[in-house]
Amino acid sequence: MSDTAIDLISLGVTLVGLVISWGVYRRRGAASGMRGAALSLVPLAAAMTGVTEFFVDLAFSPVKWAGAGVAGLAVLLYLTSGAMLSRRAGGDDGGKGAAGGAGGPKAAGRGGKAKPKGEVGGAQPSGDPELAEIEKILRNRGIS
Repeated sequence: MSDTAIDLISLGVTLVGLVISWGVYRRRGAASGMRGAALSLVPLAAAMTGVTEFFVDLAFSPVKWAGAGVAGLAVLLYLTSGAMLSRRAGGDDGGKGAAGGAGGPKAAGRGGKAKPKGEVGGAQPSGDPELAEIEKILRNRGIS
C-alpha cells in the first residue's frame, strides 16, 4: 500500500473519530469528549510516525507472519517448560510443595514417630483446667 493511501485512510479515520468525539462532548461532557478526541488522534499519529506502515507490512507479509508464529511458539515452549519445572519441584518432596515442610508436622503426627508441633510447646501448663483437657484430647487424636 502506498504512503498516500495510508495517510488518507488515517486522516479519514481521525476526522470521523473527531466528529463522533464532538457529539460525545455535547452529550456526556468534556471529559468523555476529550478522551474520544485523544483516541481519534492515534491513527493520524501512527501514520505520521510510520507505525501504520509497519502494521500494513506485517498484515500482508507471509515472512513476518511466520516470524510471529515462531515467536508465539517460543513463548508457548517457555511457559510449558516453566509449568513442567514447577511440577517437578513440587513432586520431589512427596507433594509437599515449595514450602518445604508445610504439611510435615501434621502428616508426621498422624501415624508417626515424630511428635506433632503442639506437643513440643505443649509441656507448658495452662491456667485453665478445661483448656488443658481440650489440649489433651486434641493431642490424643493427633490434631495439635
